[in-house]
Amino acid sequence: MSGPQGECDPAFQRVSEVFAELLAKREVGAGVAVWVGGRAAVDLWGGLADRKTERPWERDTLVPVYSTTKGMTSLCAHRLVDRGELDLDAPVARYWPEFAAAGKGSMPVRFLLSHRAGLPALRSLLPPEALYDWGVMASALAAETPWWTPGAHHGYHPFTFGWLVGEVVRRISGKSLGTFLHDEVAAPLGLDFHIGLAAKDDARCANLATLDEGEGGQRIVAAVMDDPTGLVARAFTNPTSSVAPGHAKTRAWRGAEIPAANGHGTARAVAAAYGALGNGGLLDGYRLLSREGIERCCSTQSDGPDLVLGVHTRFGLGYMLSQPESAGARIGPNPRAFGHPGAGGSIGFCDPDAGLGFGYVTNGMDRNLLTSRRAAELIDAVYESL
Repeated sequence: MSGPQGECDPAFQRVSEVFAELLAKREVGAGVAVWVGGRAAVDLWGGLADRKTERPWERDTLVPVYSTTKGMTSLCAHRLVDRGELDLDAPVARYWPEFAAAGKGSMPVRFLLSHRAGLPALRSLLPPEALYDWGVMASALAAETPWWTPGAHHGYHPFTFGWLVGEVVRRISGKSLGTFLHDEVAAPLGLDFHIGLAAKDDARCANLATLDEGEGGQRIVAAVMDDPTGLVARAFTNPTSSVAPGHAKTRAWRGAEIPAANGHGTARAVAAAYGALGNGGLLDGYRLLSREGIERCCSTQSDGPDLVLGVHTRFGLGYMLSQPESAGARIGPNPRAFGHPGAGGSIGFCDPDAGLGFGYVTNGMDRNLLTSRRAAELIDAVYESL
């Protein structure tokens, strides 16, 4: 396999070396990018966008980043907070009246962003096509009874996070989450990142491939097998289309807005967004978020046993924070770093103390539950270069 393409500041040569090693031995195709002080220091890509056809990974190759999408979705909510249009301590029902059903009338918005809402899953099995129907999913969540007393515990909301936060954004702004992201984040900064991908961009998409690497995901599989109608199974497999083989190649998946899981983008786009946050919220003269907003993002909201993932996790407002070593998801050495990994290996994060944004996207799907080993090696190389 050929080595990396793109640009790399000489100070970050170690990142290029690690990326080249990954492409040669462990990757299918991938991109990695680093923004420091509001400018690009690393923008590399390489490998194969399609293992079967050997189609090469190009500069503009897009890939589904799964839960790395959550960071972009959270950014939309924080922009509304910055403008005074969204109060994190107000009841969700202030903006979304139907949400008051099943005793949820007083639940504050911040519980949606911190995985404390008790709504990681829907109890009733939905038809496969419901995954792609915003109205069906939002209505079902509005009617659902929490699985635990909201605020008493936390548990990762793998899919429902996006509809919960996205519906609040929609009710306030009048725009779908994907449209809001395009208008207020992607377009102003020229970011090639999409929630709801246009059909014209399908040809740029990488196809996913399985890698025999990592651990942690087996716990989820075991929990689903042990209790097929329980919390974990419903959170990850209801509707069943969310785990159907080949779902990421379908037009239905690419075109829908599933703001917790189906973002498509480049490492460059992910790193630039987080790079803006690492630069005090400003990039190329555009104010993405206030400095106060950045502090909100990394404020610890949940820290302890995760009722869904079955490990200790830490969350800020919409973002994962560095996890304990036992969870295998450290994001650099600085405690205020925040971001989000995605199934298979992709990750984006900001480190306000180092002034950086990092993005890594891949079509090689490993079994790691949180931060992949490949990403961790690249992150370590970034900090060695600072």
